[in-house]
Amino acid sequence: MITRIRNFSIIAHIDHGKSTLADRLLSFTGTIEDRKMREQVLDTMDLERERGITIKAQAVRMEHEGYILNLIDTPGHVDFSYEVSRSLAACEGAILLIDATQGIEAQTLANAHLALAGGLAIIPVINKIDLASADPGRVKEELKNAFGIKPEDVLLASAKTGEGVKEIIRAIIERVPPPAVTGASHLQALIFDSHYDSYRGVVARLRVFNGELAAGKDIKVMSIDKKFEVQEVGYLRMGQVPAQKLLPGEVGYMIAGIREVRDCRVGDTVTGWVNPAPKPLPGYKQMKPMVFCGFYPVSGDDYGLLKEAIGKLQLNDAALYYEPETSTALGFGFRCGFLGLLHLEIVQERLEREFELDIVATAPSVVYRVILKNGTSKMIENPSLLPPAADISAIEEPYCCLTVLSPSSYMGAVMELVKEKEGEFISTEYLDPERLMMIFELPLSRIIVDFHDRLKAVTRGYASMDYEVTEYRVSDVVKMDILLNYAPVDALSAIVSRRNVQYVGRELAAKLRTQIPRHQFEIPIQAVVGGKVVARETIAPMRKDVLQKCYGGDITRKRKLLEKQKEGKRRMKRIGSVDIPQDVFLSVLKINK
Repeated sequence: MITRIRNFSIIAHIDHGKSTLADRLLSFTGTIEDRKMREQVLDTMDLERERGITIKAQAVRMEHEGYILNLIDTPGHVDFSYEVSRSLAACEGAILLIDATQGIEAQTLANAHLALAGGLAIIPVINKIDLASADPGRVKEELKNAFGIKPEDVLLASAKTGEGVKEIIRAIIERVPPPAVTGASHLQALIFDSHYDSYRGVVARLRVFNGELAAGKDIKVMSIDKKFEVQEVGYLRMGQVPAQKLLPGEVGYMIAGIREVRDCRVGDTVTGWVNPAPKPLPGYKQMKPMVFCGFYPVSGDDYGLLKEAIGKLQLNDAALYYEPETSTALGFGFRCGFLGLLHLEIVQERLEREFELDIVATAPSVVYRVILKNGTSKMIENPSLLPPAADISAIEEPYCCLTVLSPSSYMGAVMELVKEKEGEFISTEYLDPERLMMIFELPLSRIIVDFHDRLKAVTRGYASMDYEVTEYRVSDVVKMDILLNYAPVDALSAIVSRRNVQYVGRELAAKLRTQIPRHQFEIPIQAVVGGKVVARETIAPMRKDVLQKCYGGDITRKRKLLEKQKEGKRRMKRIGSVDIPQDVFLSVLKINK
């Protein structure tokens, strides 16, 4: 039985046709009836369909000519690279899907290296050959240069028309090896995905490596060492199909009365409570948020609704972190942690769409490591929590390795952009005479703001990027506060590079001057670093014409009225408060996006 099982995945860059190919495989093997077929059938969220990316990984079991083909889908963005690695760990093979018009892109390269590192059999497939601009010959040359793949091993297909799908299924059966047999009696199963069911608790998707998983068996998740009783196991065939047990090499689902997704994390190992495995399957790590921002309701009355909404999203997303926080400018809200900027955008969009909430998101920031003069260190994800400068010995920030694939004609523009973002050039390699791969090192904080948009702009949309966080390094960064009428606004505090502080301060102050409505008194806007003003703008006061009622008479009367007005404005400036509408934060906090 195990010799007729094939576990495989599809890895591709965004919009290279991964979901469409999955549709064709399901249709060709008869897994889904034609009357129930729709585009991107494995993408269950509206956001996935609109953006053309896979956010939540899926798995499905297909049967063809007596073989069991388990497709373990992978998320399609750099933010979810850990989930991709765990999905690949559950497979023996991977279809490397490449667009015939665009060629190899950055995430194709990153995911392919993950698959090769895991020892997976690679089936290279060039998709979209039906398009007029397709150039399979050039893409074959890129595959040869990047991975050493022979041109005769590459399959040509069009997922849209169904051309080449039969050959792909034949290649899966012939080229992907069956699961290895170890003969171990203890249970070992890898969790590659999980979701929360309101009625049954957490439903874990897993691949069994050793032993067998059956209903009624006591199991534990190795990272938390909690006991659970398995209530149901089964296969994933366009839904859940209950079965008596899951054997080695099989892929399916498990329901065991687990109430929280954090007790069933991606990459963890399920084993028996009795006769447990001596060690977990390799590769598990706890996902840590890399990007933080504050979410605040536009209306203070929606605070309870926002808390409930974030809590519901976290049930299905163990990587989402949140805790309550208070801002003098924005009121009550939450400090949220995300895997990356796309993860942040998805959560924000789901809060606004699915829960119909109007929220203000503060500018995203990374987690800094602050080394104090007393020898201790602390992690800071909110700029307003940074200790006084006198207590700080050094500030470290996360650095990443950035891979950019671009036409060679844009090499200078890409180099200039990375230099502007304080990056360091490492190496370059030509994939073919027209396209090259460049590798850089730069701070993560320079990437999460506007780097991707700028990269697309300077290369006219032709470049693609991928990054991986590598280490923390000492950086010359400072905390910049924004003062309105000499009072700090904590929501606008930021940690910025010392060399860019004047530019950022001027841009932010100028933006605020145009957005904050005029008051009866003059409002100074100051960007301050360590007590030193680095940028200043002034909002002129509204002026009432107090001389309007004077039709003539002695000049001293007019002077007296003007002096009285002057004194009133001076007193108002001293005790008056600046009213900042919420839409000001909405516009200003997008300054770096």
